[in-house]
Order: sequence, then C-alpha cells, then structure tokens
Amino acid sequence: MSPKAKVFLLSLLVVYPLDQITKAMVSAKIHYADRIEVIPGFFDLTHVRNGGGAFSFFADGPLEQRMAFFIGTTMIAICLLLVFYRKLEDHEVLSATALGVVLGGAIGNLTDRVRFGEVIDFLDVHLTNSYTWPTFNVADSAIVIGVILLVIEIFLAEEPDEDGGAAQSVDAKGVESAPGTNVR
Repeated sequence: MSPKAKVFLLSLLVVYPLDQITKAMVSAKIHYADRIEVIPGFFDLTHVRNGGGAFSFFADGPLEQRMAFFIGTTMIAICLLLVFYRKLEDHEVLSATALGVVLGGAIGNLTDRVRFGEVIDFLDVHLTNSYTWPTFNVADSAIVIGVILLVIEIFLAEEPDEDGGAAQSVDAKGVESAPGTNVR
C-alpha cells in the first residue's frame, strides 16, 4: 500500500468512528437541549440537532428538500474528494491526510442525515460573554481541519516555472536565483 493510501485510510478510519462514537455517547448521556459546563464561560457540551447545514443553513426548509439537498451535495463532495485523492502522487501524504480527514467528516454527517434526518451537534464554544459559536461536532471539526491542511499544502507547494521546473533554483553555494536569470 502506498504512503498516500495509508494516511488517507488511517485518517478516514480515525475520524469517522470518532465522530460516530462521540455522537452516540452524547445521545446516550445528555438529554436533548441539556448542557454540561466543561470550562466555565468558554466550553460546554450541549446536545442539539441541526436539520440544516453550516450555521443551520436551510434548517427550516421542508424535510424532503433538505434531505435531497444535503445528501445530494454531500455525495457530490465525496465523489470530488475521491477524484482529488486519485490524482495525488504517492508522496503527497499531507494532501492525502487532509482529504481523508474531510471525507471522514463528510461521511460522519451524512450518516446522521440518513439515520436521523439531521446532524447531532454537541461542541459549544463561547467566544465572548455575548457570543456563542454555533454548536458543532467532530465531523465539522475534521472538515475544517482538513481544509486548513489543504490550504497549508497549497501555500507550501512550489510553483513550477513555464518549463515545469521549480520556480526558483539554488546553486551549490545555496544562493537562490529566479529561473532564466544569472543574477545572484
């Protein structure tokens, strides 16, 4: 198995079960809408359900339309993630990790939508006394972390020059020069 396949599968197989286990624990131990204060004034565990998307987008729409929209868009996203994964080189392990993490989160929330018609959220962060971030879950966190990893990978990647080579070259003395120049 290639390095990219190992980290992709490992990421997926950590995120998805962790998401589902934590949601099952919250559902079993915390009554709906109840709150357990973990860090006073900053972090609570709160059992809520979200029939919509991020920030409760489309939460008040008819159930059939919500299900069709969110399951459909999630399936498209999963297909795109798999296409992106297949295009990765074997050495692109950071991108493979990020895609596995995002995929694990997407499948976690998709599982909730199929099973319950909504997503179980429980992580409740209070940024100030007057503002509480929308309640989220492990899957949501994984998706955000995976996207951040992909953005980092984009910024770390070398841009090829017009000939497909590195954008900058370094001579034997460690001095950088731009392609096509002899200026040192």
